[in-house]
Amino acid sequence: MSDIDTRISKIVGDADVVLFMKGTPLFPQCGFSNKATAILDHCGVAYDSVDVLQDQEVRQGIKSFSDWPTIPQLYVKGEFVGGSDIMMEMYEAGELQQLMDEKQVTKAE
Repeated sequence: MSDIDTRISKIVGDADVVLFMKGTPLFPQCGFSNKATAILDHCGVAYDSVDVLQDQEVRQGIKSFSDWPTIPQLYVKGEFVGGSDIMMEMYEAGELQQLMDEKQVTKAE
């Protein structure tokens, strides 16, 4: 495992929900990241975010780590879920909330 894979593995393992995104939840820097944060806010869960624009090593490394070419990327309890389109599909079907409930993720305060 490379250094960046080890680093990313620690990031996704340290929080129930992690969103790798462009920008921050308060200032998303792309529409997809904005959509992803809105979905997580609607789910009412606490989540960590990683601004890939601030770290090019993570920005490239997360794509190979997940074998997924785009950002944002959502991880729940260490498992890759998908990007914003998958998040939206799961949210609209009630599956994302169900996943959060099943995984007993921490609720937002």
